[in-house]
Amino acid sequence: MQRTTHRSLLPARPVLVALAAAVALTATSCAKSEDDAADGNKSTAAADAGQKVAEPKPGSKTCGIGAYGGKKIDLKDATVGFSQSEKEANPFRIAETQSIRDEAAERGVKLLTANAQSQFSKQISDVQDLLAKGADLLVIAPLNSDGWDPVLQAAAAKKVPIVTIDRKINATACKDYVSFIASDFVEQGRRAADQMIEATGGKGEVAILLGSAGNNVTTERTKGFKERVAEKAPGLKVVFEQTGDFTREKGQQVTEQLIQSKPGIKGIYAENDEMGLGAVAALKGAGKKAGDVKIVTVDGTRNAVQGVVDGWISGVIESNPRFGPLAFQTLDDFTQGKDVAQDIIIQDGAYDGDNAEQDLGKAY
Repeated sequence: MQRTTHRSLLPARPVLVALAAAVALTATSCAKSEDDAADGNKSTAAADAGQKVAEPKPGSKTCGIGAYGGKKIDLKDATVGFSQSEKEANPFRIAETQSIRDEAAERGVKLLTANAQSQFSKQISDVQDLLAKGADLLVIAPLNSDGWDPVLQAAAAKKVPIVTIDRKINATACKDYVSFIASDFVEQGRRAADQMIEATGGKGEVAILLGSAGNNVTTERTKGFKERVAEKAPGLKVVFEQTGDFTREKGQQVTEQLIQSKPGIKGIYAENDEMGLGAVAALKGAGKKAGDVKIVTVDGTRNAVQGVVDGWISGVIESNPRFGPLAFQTLDDFTQGKDVAQDIIIQDGAYDGDNAEQDLGKAY
């Protein structure tokens, strides 16, 4: 499935090897999706669907206990707190949480979990509660990038290491948190633009369904898309941008407005699959046929990849949510006194008309 790779800031090679080995030894199970009828396709492909780390860039920064503070502990004797940001109606979040649960169970680690239900104030209180309940280590999937000072101060007071996944906290690495594990979101935007350029021939008017405001994912996926379009397809014009808040319902509503205001729209870039599937629903409701409007999305959920197979979606850039093995290996290495990467970047694949059907089992 890996068609294109990218490079980003990463640790020294020894850390990379340890992390990659962890993925190989601890293959993540594919979490349930909205389409359980397709479970039979998962078994073999899912075993090859775990996260893989991109090659490190020279000069990448690392973090160790000496610089961060704290003491060595055995991960098996520790309590890990996991804070999920969003309601688990989104297959990405379902798979993400399940991967964390599966890895904790595999390692025999006590896990405390909390779900903020897409409310940032609740996520802050959730993490504070995890600390109060005795979490020795934290894995956080942040809803927003800003506003984390209360949590960071509380964790620092107890010398509790923090690993963030998927979205970045705007704070200082190896001071406020240990590591950030995620995809290269700018590169995802660039690759989505490449697929849009190919699908549209590089000409026409296109729209962007933006993710939620206040986090680095939306900003960077937008930046990458616009940069690549400007560079490679000046005849492709972004004429509409509106947030769909990463939800299917909002994506459908915004697309319904789009069809009315821009009836000649040629393509839609949805910054996650859920919004893209909402766009498909809106186009069907408007009497459009598959392929009339080219849709490119980011994530790699089962329903979106099926949309590629069915012709409603032109391409999907993968954003792998199976963070469990990398998150726990990072914590394990750090608590043993090893240096770990401040930025751990995942190598993502992609789906299009050439591979979507055969690789459907790798989707989540």
